[in-house]
Amino acid sequence: MTPLVSEVPPTTPPYGAFDPPDPVPELSLAPSLPAPLSPTPSPPSAPSWGRRRVLLLNATFEPLTALPLRRAIVLMVCGKAEVVHGDAAGLVVHSATGSVEVPSVIRLRTYVRVPYRARVPLTRAALMHRDRFRCAYCGGRAETIDHVVPRSRGGTHTWENCVACCARCNHRKADKLLAELGWPLRTMPTAPRGRHWRLLASVVDADPLWLPYLGETAA
Repeated sequence: MTPLVSEVPPTTPPYGAFDPPDPVPELSLAPSLPAPLSPTPSPPSAPSWGRRRVLLLNATFEPLTALPLRRAIVLMVCGKAEVVHGDAAGLVVHSATGSVEVPSVIRLRTYVRVPYRARVPLTRAALMHRDRFRCAYCGGRAETIDHVVPRSRGGTHTWENCVACCARCNHRKADKLLAELGWPLRTMPTAPRGRHWRLLASVVDADPLWLPYLGETAA
């Protein structure tokens, strides 16, 4: 059975200016292809619509947040946003009166002023993006987070004391200091700056279509 997108529940939106004035008619998700002559099973790799996110850009193409798919469709149906990049599979949302392209990136039609918050929250996702998923000690593929000065020895859980780390280096380092091991740091850890980092802090796997809008650090 084809998944349905029902009316958006009355939750608080990321930004008050996006609130749709009226309910949206019931929509159904389907590929933008002619209807088959006989029923065909759904593909095994069909996305989870409930967890799918869409990148929302300001009118200036500044990244704002990652919206649930249903919320993004509401903004489009209400004329508050437009598609910048559609779904890679070419899916389209159909209703009784029209159709809407399933988006990956949408943009607000009018500019919304968002308060700037200088300090980016320290999350695993954001730290991995900052260190480009590379171990700060050996340069291999990072799998975890390590405190440069171990917390057992007074280290803090801050951007300046946390780095991405591979499992091997994490196990070897344990609760030792770098001076005790003779290990150098490939780069000095610092707090990232920029509004897009607040978005990266909450996104584990960004759609490749989002990367041009999230800055070079997201690549």
